[in-house]
Amino acid sequence: MNAMRNKVQLIGHVGNDPEIKNLEGGKKVANFTIATNDSYKNDKGEKVEQTEWHKVVAWGKTAEIIEKYVTKGKEIAIEGKLTHRSYDDKNGEKRYITEVVANDVLLLGK
Repeated sequence: MNAMRNKVQLIGHVGNDPEIKNLEGGKKVANFTIATNDSYKNDKGEKVEQTEWHKVVAWGKTAEIIEKYVTKGKEIAIEGKLTHRSYDDKNGEKRYITEVVANDVLLLGK
């Protein structure tokens, strides 16, 4: 059961070209967003489409794969874990971020 704790799987389209940073020691990090779509019928029987945007971060080899093959609009599947963090912005206000740390990427589509 431990393998199922804090596990996120998403299939969607990349919202922007990934931002790649090279860190000390040659390690890479990739940051991007992914859009997932869902639909349901409202109380009038009309189909309603809903898009959710997710922040994604990938490290190391996964970031290298993203850098080589992932661009805006590409359909991908990711698997990872949900994380929460906070920081103080330049005005001293606390900001909170929820993101998916991807450890697996599958390239879909053409």
